[in-house]
Parts: sequence; C-alpha cells; structure tokens
Amino acid sequence: MAPICPKLGALLGACALAALADAAPAVSAGQLPDFSGLPVQLEAAGGSEVDFQTREVVLKKVVISQGTMRISAERARATGLDFANSRWNFEGNVHIDAEQRGNLHSDQAVVEFKDNHIARATITGKPAEFEQKRANDQIARGHADEILYDVNDGTVRLTNDAWLSDGQNEISGPVLVYNIREQRVQAAAGPDDAAGSEQRVHISIAPHPGAGGKPEAPKPEAPKPDGAKPEAVRPPSAPEATPKS
Repeated sequence: MAPICPKLGALLGACALAALADAAPAVSAGQLPDFSGLPVQLEAAGGSEVDFQTREVVLKKVVISQGTMRISAERARATGLDFANSRWNFEGNVHIDAEQRGNLHSDQAVVEFKDNHIARATITGKPAEFEQKRANDQIARGHADEILYDVNDGTVRLTNDAWLSDGQNEISGPVLVYNIREQRVQAAAGPDDAAGSEQRVHISIAPHPGAGGKPEAPKPEAPKPDGAKPEAVRPPSAPEATPKS
C-alpha cells in the first residue's frame, strides 16, 4: 500500500496517497476512467480531529480528489486514513464531481474506496440530485431519494421517486439507471416488482415543431400606421355602348 502523508492541518493540512506520477489518459465516451496511477489528495480545515486509539477521523470542510473526480462536504468521518479499502461518510452540502462532466449533490453520502481509487458513492437527500452537461450543451438532470454512482460501470442508479430529463423529455419511475458514458436511461425493476405489483414508468415527450405536432397558428397581419387612409375602391367600369347601324 502506498504511504500516507502524516500532516493534516496543524495535524491535518493536506494529505496525499503517493502512487505513480503518470498522468491519467483522456477518457472517451464508453471508456472506464483509469485513476489508479494518480494519488488521492485530501484537504481539510483546522479543527479536524484524529483519534489515534480508535483510529476515527473527523474532518471539517473536507475535499478529496483523484484526477478529475472530486468530493467535497462540510464534514467527513472514517476509520483511519486508508484508501486501499475503506468507507467514508460525508455530511452537509455534499458535492461529487464525476466523470464525463457529471456531478452529484446531496445532504449525505457514503463513498467506498478500493485499491486506492474511488469505487462507488451512494448519496441520499430530499432529494439527491444528478446533473451532466452533454456534448450538445443540453443538460441531463435527475433526482431521487437515493442515487448510487458506480464508477466501474459508469452509471447512476436513481431509486425511490426517481426522475430524469434530457433537457426536453422526462421520465419518472421507481428505479431509473442512467449510463453517463453512453448517455442513455433504462427503467429498471423496483424492489416490489418481484412481488407482482404493477409499478409504472411515466414518460413525457415534448413535441417537435413540424414533426407531427400542432400546426403553427397563422401570423396576424401587421397593423397599418395611424392616419393611413384606406385605399379607394374603384367601381367597376360600365360596358361600352354598341353603336347602332
């Protein structure tokens, strides 16, 4: 396991798990981000505490980052500064910068680290929120009572009162799974579906102009300027008289 920095503020200032120094390659759509060669950076404000007997760590104004992924919160709790295989609890204004310009917001989050990288994050709130700015500048948004971000699969799983929008169309249901890399959504079976209950998925599709929607209303004629005289209407001309022979 990579060594851990001993300093953190006065005791906990900025801590990093030293690993290989190579930069991570760019991640294309559909590709798993590889941060295994990058250090995990940790920063926290003064007033953070470490109990050397119980190994419990309580951090304030904490920021943990690796590559382009970043986690920030008002408070964090963990047992030991170990990212090889650990579980961290974050509270208060939790913000997670994910891959492919995605991010998550919530009141609470549990983040699991495995093999010195961020493996998955479960956020909860009223609601927990997800957002991704896509290549076409449209923004995909979603919210639910719980959102599970699986870094290995590149998916966010929204559970309980789940809602997603691509900026125009909307879908809601008990469980929705959004693939960040492929930018597609799947309505998954909820926990009650196995019992035979009929949980429904609702989809709202916005009409596109000229694609089977309502015809456009005729444009009103431009009003004539005030004082304009109406055009004179000429009476029909009388037929010419036929000369008598």
